[in-house]
Amino acid sequence: MDPVELFQQVAASVPAYGRFLAEHRIDPGDVMEFRDFAALPMTTKDNYTRRHPLPDLCRDGRIGDMIAVSSGSTGAPSFWPRSAADERVIAGRFEEVFMDSFAARERRTLAVVCFALGTWVGGLFTVNCCRHLAERGYPITVVAPGTDRGEILRVIPELAPHFDQVVLLGYPPFLKNVIDTEDLPWSRWNLKLVTAGEVFSEEWRTLVARRAGIEDPVRGIASLYGTADAGVLANETPLSVEIRRFLSGRPGTARELFGESRLPTLVQYDPDVRFFEEHQGTLLFSGDNGIPLIRYHIADEGGVIPYERMLGFVRTRGFEPAAGGPERPFVYVFGRSHFTVSYYGANVYPENIAVGLEQPEVSGSVTGKFVLEVVEDGDRDRHLTVTVELMPGEKPSDETAQAVAASILAQLLRLNSEFAHYVPVAQRTPFIRLRESGDPEYFPPGAKHRYTR
Repeated sequence: MDPVELFQQVAASVPAYGRFLAEHRIDPGDVMEFRDFAALPMTTKDNYTRRHPLPDLCRDGRIGDMIAVSSGSTGAPSFWPRSAADERVIAGRFEEVFMDSFAARERRTLAVVCFALGTWVGGLFTVNCCRHLAERGYPITVVAPGTDRGEILRVIPELAPHFDQVVLLGYPPFLKNVIDTEDLPWSRWNLKLVTAGEVFSEEWRTLVARRAGIEDPVRGIASLYGTADAGVLANETPLSVEIRRFLSGRPGTARELFGESRLPTLVQYDPDVRFFEEHQGTLLFSGDNGIPLIRYHIADEGGVIPYERMLGFVRTRGFEPAAGGPERPFVYVFGRSHFTVSYYGANVYPENIAVGLEQPEVSGSVTGKFVLEVVEDGDRDRHLTVTVELMPGEKPSDETAQAVAASILAQLLRLNSEFAHYVPVAQRTPFIRLRESGDPEYFPPGAKHRYTR
């Protein structure tokens, strides 16, 4: 993608962006090369999309043929028009996963969409992208039970035997919970997973692959990086997963590359359809969508690494990836910093806690869901507190709580150098509160889970 050419098209055809440029006293004719483009003001929800009528945000003032709805941290809805043309472009990210990781050209594939259905972004959009793959000649059949557990249990056992493989597409904790709690012969159906919406650890990938009978975690589970604003922006590839698994076992090397004590999602993107920039440790992107966006700031923490630099970095540290794949740039995404808690000056990340719950000594007792918070007692002393959901049928016990605390502490000390250096030894062990599966206060069924309070 030529970002200057995209800018000129959007400036000429999108009424709201024309007004945005006029407010900043920018003549589109002055933007002739990349350095001019890089000097343009960023757009955000507050300074751009929420300030203009919906039609004016679209090309030629015309709303697309479908609308998705999202709500951010304020709860106020945002509306994102889509068109079939948008979906066909983004279907390329699904195609890369289904072709390179799942060999879906040669295998009859049942795609089971387990994202929420309705006005939300994920479900219907995923259904449409999978159907575009079928139009391209892939032997893919789509069924969409959404998040209805009863419907998932009804359709998969009936349909799965007719296919060479079954792909579940959904939010990572939801898919894990379905695999953990439903007594189905997953390994018999050559299961694969496509996830989105949440960073997970490599321990999570290994654990879920084992429970689902997925022989190759590198090619059997793939994550998509998407936003409500612009659909899927990038995807995991076998190469990116191999590199991430290498870095997962070497926290110091990962910190050297990413600058954080947590492992981000690591994906590759197609520069012909999306343009990424890094701004003060956060991401900007430009792309042609139902609402075309120029230098749009999505507030995700992360960065961009060129292909050659990434391969050079891991090779100089003794790692030669086995996977080939597209020579495309990498983007890494931590998510948003307000999901951390501060404890004795150290940033404690949900990702650090998740790894502790995915260790073999405790993973059989817990679902992986938790709530991280710093709680003040009557003496105004602060304690790192983790409320943990137990597997169905498990009951709280001191023995389990102690094992969970020890596992989380070990991973905090291994992964988070701030925690190891800032927190006094006597205050390091987290306080664990165990809750039964589906606890209405902390783990209500059906709700999108928040990991911090």
